[in-house]
Amino acid sequence: MRTRVAARWAMGCAAIAVTIVPAMASAQTTVNLPAVTHGTVRAGSYASQKQGDLLATRASDSGDYLRRAILKFDTQTQVPAGASVTSALLTVTVKTVETGASRHVAAYQITQSYGDNDFTWNERYVSLGTKWSTAGGDLGSKLDTQLVSNTVGSKVTFNVTPLVKQAVSGALGSSRYTRVELVDLDGSTSDSYREFATPTDSNTAARPVLKVTYGSSSSTTTTTTTTSSSSSSGTTLRVMQYNTHHGGYGTDGVWNVHRLIASALKGSPDVISFNEVEYKDSYSNNQDDLALYLAELKSQTGKTWYGKFVVGSGASTGIGNAIVSHFPLDTSGHLQLADGRAILNVTITVNGRTINVFSTHLDDASSSNRLTEVGEIETWSNGIAQQRIICGDFNAQSTDSVSAKMKTSYYDAWAEAQSDGTATSFPGNTGQTRSSRIDYIYYSHSAGDLVLKSAQVLDTRDANGVQPSDHRPVIAVFTVK
Repeated sequence: MRTRVAARWAMGCAAIAVTIVPAMASAQTTVNLPAVTHGTVRAGSYASQKQGDLLATRASDSGDYLRRAILKFDTQTQVPAGASVTSALLTVTVKTVETGASRHVAAYQITQSYGDNDFTWNERYVSLGTKWSTAGGDLGSKLDTQLVSNTVGSKVTFNVTPLVKQAVSGALGSSRYTRVELVDLDGSTSDSYREFATPTDSNTAARPVLKVTYGSSSSTTTTTTTTSSSSSSGTTLRVMQYNTHHGGYGTDGVWNVHRLIASALKGSPDVISFNEVEYKDSYSNNQDDLALYLAELKSQTGKTWYGKFVVGSGASTGIGNAIVSHFPLDTSGHLQLADGRAILNVTITVNGRTINVFSTHLDDASSSNRLTEVGEIETWSNGIAQQRIICGDFNAQSTDSVSAKMKTSYYDAWAEAQSDGTATSFPGNTGQTRSSRIDYIYYSHSAGDLVLKSAQVLDTRDANGVQPSDHRPVIAVFTVK
């Protein structure tokens, strides 16, 4: 709480003196980055099929057996732009093997971007029909080659420092992410199969990790002296959490995307986390809810909106989470949770600051499952840059163990606003987003650039008392300094 209050005080301060002093020699910083996207591409008759939660390599003269593993790491937001990278080591853990001799596996740069959980041997963006220039992945320089044994549990480390240096410096273009493909270089044999632990492995120590060591490249340090003043600065960011009830089925049982979006826009949001968004299933009349939302948002606001969607189960169709924003999306990623749910992440830039926004929808039947999911969410999100805002339908009361666990790392925006006297709703409502308060907007404890101003639960009823969803949207208003 002290950090949050201190940040509020800082907003009311005005700089009166700036001193430029020579920088001291900066200490080295080391970060261990989880993979934000992973997968396997398989040739032959599988060349147009996604391989799911798998990291595998195999050498084969038959395309049906040929496999390569793909990994992406967030060196864009987790390592400062222009930092002097001294070491970058990618470590993977052998999970499944065939008997046989050790294999020479190389780590290559991937030169083109690809979709999260949206690539195959043939295509780098399946949803867009965008093909690789060369089937199997567009490979750049070979970074390192290591001997991979047939010992389950053994770790293999690739030196990918040259690639990470280029990525962080901006030499690879606008994206500073690190993309790597693992390729078996030896001859075809049925014993060449190697499977590696994925970022969702139950053994967290076995998951892929990119260990980056760097030092600051800046030559000066700016020290700002402040004194109390009534002035403030910053950009307002309005974040909304809204469960749509299967894409927009109102309390009258009618599916109406137009009125759903109109109700959301009553809160003038900049970013919206939507739950129960449907993709090409019976609820959406075989349509793409996110595409409908984006079209409605543009029609009703006159602005271009950007969006990302993930199916909760990892399937190709069905129910999931979406985030829409009128700020362009810098990056995106997602994590499939243990109980068949998912969490989606997008990165936006507001007032020159990186903001990572998440959307999730936890299990509705088991508090034990919800606790497991929250543990996975905290582990994953803590590896992603500040500031972080986690939105979702948590299917949990504010007093239970799920909420308590979330609050070990995050503030509950509504509860904080209530404490400050800045939480508002409508007559008869004290924060309930459904029959109780189960929809949340959490924000990270580190105050810094993100300061809560207020929170509100919106009244979306029409003249007949009908709501566009069985949930009400909640909105948190922040200042981004």
